[in-house]
Amino acid sequence: MSNSETPPSLYAAQEPIFPRRVTGFFRTFKWWIMAATLGIYYLTPWIRWDRGPNLPDQAVLIDLSGRRFYFFWIEIWPHEFYFVAGLLIMAGLGLFLFTSALGRVWCGYTCPQTVWTDLFILVERWIEGDRNARVRLWRAKWDMRKWRLRVTKWLVWLMIAIATGGAWVFYFTDAPQLAVDLATFDAHPVAYATIAVLTATTFVFGGFMREQVCIYMCPWPRIQGAMMDEDTITVGYREWRGEPRGKKRDGTAGDCIDCMACVNVCPMGIDIRDGQQMECITCALCIDACDDIMVKVGKERGLIDYLALSDEPIERAGGAAKPVWKHILRPRTLVYTFLWSTIGLGLIFALFIRAEIDMTVSPIRNPTFVTMSDGSIRNAYDIRLRNKHGDDREFHLSLSSEDVLRIGLEGTELVSVVVPANETKLQRVYVTARREDPSASAGRTDLRFWVEDVVTGERAYTNSVFNGKEAAQ
Repeated sequence: MSNSETPPSLYAAQEPIFPRRVTGFFRTFKWWIMAATLGIYYLTPWIRWDRGPNLPDQAVLIDLSGRRFYFFWIEIWPHEFYFVAGLLIMAGLGLFLFTSALGRVWCGYTCPQTVWTDLFILVERWIEGDRNARVRLWRAKWDMRKWRLRVTKWLVWLMIAIATGGAWVFYFTDAPQLAVDLATFDAHPVAYATIAVLTATTFVFGGFMREQVCIYMCPWPRIQGAMMDEDTITVGYREWRGEPRGKKRDGTAGDCIDCMACVNVCPMGIDIRDGQQMECITCALCIDACDDIMVKVGKERGLIDYLALSDEPIERAGGAAKPVWKHILRPRTLVYTFLWSTIGLGLIFALFIRAEIDMTVSPIRNPTFVTMSDGSIRNAYDIRLRNKHGDDREFHLSLSSEDVLRIGLEGTELVSVVVPANETKLQRVYVTARREDPSASAGRTDLRFWVEDVVTGERAYTNSVFNGKEAAQ
């Protein structure tokens, strides 16, 4: 190639896609999924849950200031973050499981990008018309009608985007109060900034970028290849039945009449008849479109269908495909199910056995011990007590050891501590061994700190050590 030749461009302009309206089982199913997911997202922050005094009454709340996560009757503290980590692992395994069994069902039905794009396309269709009308409008010159339709559509999109960003911040503080603060411009600037960012991303991603997000920004299309195999049930075209395409009536053509209905309804703008493609999100709208055409021309449904590649040779030879359960219940999916279930059961078990009293003990290392005027040896410890109840609680401290040791709080011989509701208190505690006690001259003596809730009688303990004179040698 000579230096005067222009190298080919590595980038291509986005080709607008105008999906046609379609009816059928999968389209109806997607409407129900959209209504359920959007309803959960928008309404959940407004659900109330009575936890008693001094506790928030919002059912689902990520309380950053209080460093707590509330989910109905469940309360997660910072030191219990392993619950959140476990849920994230379960989400990943669940994604692997469903992708291995049924392809990209997450992308096609419940991914936020898919749900909001579907909603934006619905608004676009209401305002500008179906596919052909939108194509004509896109090609038309900018006149008053085009401006009116576009501005109306953009304003509706913007209201949806604002509602989306606003709903997100309601998960982090009391929703009714925040709504008032936002309306009166008394909310924290972070709330306005968060709403602005989420509004912009929802508006751009759902309204303009759409399939570009799935193809170029999302990593999952490139990962799914490792999750799927020939037994994965996914949307596909029965080429052996549909080819050669055409509308001939002499029996030489296949069932596909090349009507392009499957292409016209695809939100990704691809042709499923070209085989498995990275862009396909398995939304199954092409199945509804093709089935509708097959009924009209008097042919059997299922030219485009959920199918497994391993069934193609069997069907081509005139046999029956394997039952769905044989495709789903195979070693890979069973392993994912076992891991997912094990982690879930472990989290449930940990949730029910966790104690209402939480205590940590940290020995003071500088100095390791102090020799008192009467010759006794004293160790200091920082005990952190966490009160998970909605009212103030008194906790009684004690210790057990093979040797005789005395425990006291800073400046007093009392051994009771009052911890405010839903707070953590750091208390300095002293343990003393008399001069004649073996633990005073020994190196290290094992001991156990006990804490008891005076109200409920519940007890918990933490092991530690007492350092005597020989510990310094």
